[in-house]
Amino acid sequence: MKGIINYSKLVKFEHTLFALPFALIGFFFALEQNQESLSFKLLALVLLCMVFARNAAMGFNRFLDRKIDKLNPRTAAREIPSGVLKPRAVLLFVIANSVLFMVATWFINSVCFYLSPVALFVILFYSYTKRITPLCHFVLSLGLAIAPMGAYLAVAGKFDWLPFLLSMVVFFWVSGFDIIYALQDEDFDRGLKLKSVPALLGKKRALTASKIIHLFAAVFVVLVAIYTPANLIHIIGSVTFISLLFYQHTLVKYDDLSKVNLAFFTTNGVASVIYGVFVILGLYIQIA
Repeated sequence: MKGIINYSKLVKFEHTLFALPFALIGFFFALEQNQESLSFKLLALVLLCMVFARNAAMGFNRFLDRKIDKLNPRTAAREIPSGVLKPRAVLLFVIANSVLFMVATWFINSVCFYLSPVALFVILFYSYTKRITPLCHFVLSLGLAIAPMGAYLAVAGKFDWLPFLLSMVVFFWVSGFDIIYALQDEDFDRGLKLKSVPALLGKKRALTASKIIHLFAAVFVVLVAIYTPANLIHIIGSVTFISLLFYQHTLVKYDDLSKVNLAFFTTNGVASVIYGVFVILGLYIQIA
């Protein structure tokens, strides 16, 4: 049990909450658009894919960054640098979850299975990008943006514009709030010559960039509502999501980062859940 808890802390299992509602939206969008009946087996496979993929991605990130994390006071207490978990054990954990992810896609459909190595490449490659480019935030967001498209493909077996628009919401939403989170490590990143938008632009301009990126996320939320088309329940969820999107920018100032965790974890987690619940309910409860 203790080992399970340690691995859960390693991958911050509770943060699955960020992308999971969007994957579920993609799943239920596909059911509604293709007039498919709900399969609990397929839903379980999609959820397992989410868990396995995220475990692999987070585990690999912690494995690859173990020496950097040890130098950073903010991350020195993480499981590998603190000695709670051995690097070799974490690497085996990554490999096991990667294999389980591909196995799960095999039982979904051939499209998902053939695309599974591509998805794994994106989510694992992210861990290298902070050493290469300040656009690392966008690689992270791309990995999470795969979730709604993948869930849609699990049901429909084909691409469509609606899951693409939903994926674009995730892409701009995640990259925007990851820039806010990276503000905490601006000086550390510069000292180790690591790449990030705050390290490149400084805190003030990085926050401005995050606001602009979140504006794009809001635009795509509106486009999803138009394309659906949305009813009142969907609109309430969309307005709430957009409001919380920009509310987080009132919490974080370039000279005061004391509320970064409130903005990053709480606000975005609540926004994601509310949006997911209201959009899915909007598919089945018809209110003009």
